[in-house]
Amino acid sequence: MSQKRLKGTETVGVHSLDHFALTVPDLEEARRFFEAFGLEAKEGEGTLELYTFGSHHMWARLQHGPAKRLHYLSFAAYAEDLSHFEERLGKLGVERVDGPQGALDKSGIWFRDLNGTPVQIRVGCKKTPDTKQAIPPAQGPAAVRNAPLRGFLPPVRPSRLSHILLLVPDVPAAVAFYESTLGLRLSDKSGDVVAFTHAMHGSDHHLIAFARSNGTGLHHSSWDVPTIDDIGRGAGQMQDAGYEHGWGVGRHVLGSNYFYYARDPWGSYAEYSFDIDYIPEGTVWEPTSPPEDNSFYLWGPNPPEDFTHNYECSEWPIAPKLG
Repeated sequence: MSQKRLKGTETVGVHSLDHFALTVPDLEEARRFFEAFGLEAKEGEGTLELYTFGSHHMWARLQHGPAKRLHYLSFAAYAEDLSHFEERLGKLGVERVDGPQGALDKSGIWFRDLNGTPVQIRVGCKKTPDTKQAIPPAQGPAAVRNAPLRGFLPPVRPSRLSHILLLVPDVPAAVAFYESTLGLRLSDKSGDVVAFTHAMHGSDHHLIAFARSNGTGLHHSSWDVPTIDDIGRGAGQMQDAGYEHGWGVGRHVLGSNYFYYARDPWGSYAEYSFDIDYIPEGTVWEPTSPPEDNSFYLWGPNPPEDFTHNYECSEWPIAPKLG
């Protein structure tokens, strides 16, 4: 992935979600879940770091805490843009803060978003794809058996982190804040219930999404897999490992991706995602805002009743369905 902004690109914005960080009450339980999901979990000093197989990049950092909580978000930007972010945040009156305890590093720029979540902008390589993933043909050739025997394939292993969805009290305010500070751009939304934002330097339909809740939290992390078959096999993989609660297989409307959500031990989700819409750099993307009942999912089973419940604020009622 590229380390410098493309020549002629004058606008400033982050290009990637570098990693996200959580606190969880049981690191060993987290290891079991994410290894079953198909990620590589490596122990640090009191932490658990999540990698995709074949990649040296750390996508998530977990550390022990009294409950599952979103700890911080780290975004990557081009080196020549860091001073522009400093100037922008100063003009917006956004106060700089120190990096939180347990952060991977304290470099770059740290501040808190409007809901108090620590946010880092650091120099780093671009992790978002530069082109849309090539899709293998769905139809197999004639005169051969196209499905392998069950159990004769290796485990489903995601290739990269695609996006995360944050639960927030005010979706339009969160979108406006992340647009003004990080340079993210609105892709689509459904009223004030859910909104999806992408990075301007070429990214999936959403890098960060926001859904309305009574408080803040991480609803899910989404991980890219190469085929729709991997979505179905991933669902079975998690169920065989004892993680039977989830949602899918289905297909979303906004973003278009096929999905299966596996619920983790603390009520949030890890999503297998395939064939999400892609917004190339320089594309004029016109956001839409379809009604809630026509924008959540194109097909699939009904979601669990508590799918949008914010378990980081468990005393609060179930939030509205995601867009």
